[in-house]
This record gives sequence, structure tokens and C-alpha cells, in this order.
Amino acid sequence: MGKAIAKTNAMRLIESSGTAYHAYEYDVSDGRIDALSIAEKINRTADEVFKTLVAEAPGHEYFVFVVPAASELDLKKAARTANRKSIELIPQKQLLPLTGYIHGGCSPLGMKKLFPTFIDESAVLFETICVSGGRVGLNLALHPEELAGLVNAEFADIAK
Repeated sequence: MGKAIAKTNAMRLIESSGTAYHAYEYDVSDGRIDALSIAEKINRTADEVFKTLVAEAPGHEYFVFVVPAASELDLKKAARTANRKSIELIPQKQLLPLTGYIHGGCSPLGMKKLFPTFIDESAVLFETICVSGGRVGLNLALHPEELAGLVNAEFADIAK
């Protein structure tokens, strides 16, 4: 039996809801913590591993976007989806104070505050998708509809 994985806020949130999930721990000593590298390390396709991006609309309104590893967030589609004129990704230094997470470990689950969240519609093509578990070196796989339910997310066409 392997060592127990230290619980993160994301894991606690999933467990408190009774949702089934699988935790993947991976080595980060090589410094490769981008979503494509993570997909390779946990033996999942780049379409099944999603990255969590935080964006800001004018007026300090924040939104969370969850897109496949191999994709980028389409800022025009994201703004339209959020019903805002424009939207920009936040600077990395704002991530920790805003969400409680660091770059490479930002999960859509268990942020300091629940922001409006959108998951790329491609997620529904999979039985499970993987998102950060709330720290670098941890990814969680769960059903996309369950993830959406936990963070009140909508599915939308937001990737390019």
C-alpha cells in the first residue's frame, strides 16, 4: 500500500459531496508542470487533461475557465460566454492571493471564492477529465458533469 496523499481543499470538496474521483500524483522534479507534460506523466491524453485559467473582466470581475491541455483559451469566446465586452488572463502574481492556489497547482475546486466557472464543452466527450488537485504534482480525475456540479460551472465553446 502506497503512502496516503495529503488532502487538499479540492479533494475535501469532492469527498464531502460523495463524488467518485481518482488522484494522480506525479513527479515534478524535472520542472515540467504544464498540462501537456502532466498528461504524459499520468498516461492520459492531452484532450482529457484540463488546465484551469483565471481571467478578469473590466471592473475586477473574475472568471474561471477550464480548457484542454493542448488548447488555449479563446479570449473573444470567453468574453462572449461570460457576457462581458473583454476579458484578459490575470497576471501570475495575482493567482495565489485571489484563489489560494499557485501557478501549476490551480484547481477549479476549492478556491478561496467560487467564481463564475466555464468548462470547455469538449469535456463532456469523456467519462472522466483530469484537473489540478490543488497543488503542483497532483491531478484529480472525475466525471465532467460532477465537476460542473461542484463549482456551478457551465459547459461552453471557449477553447481554440
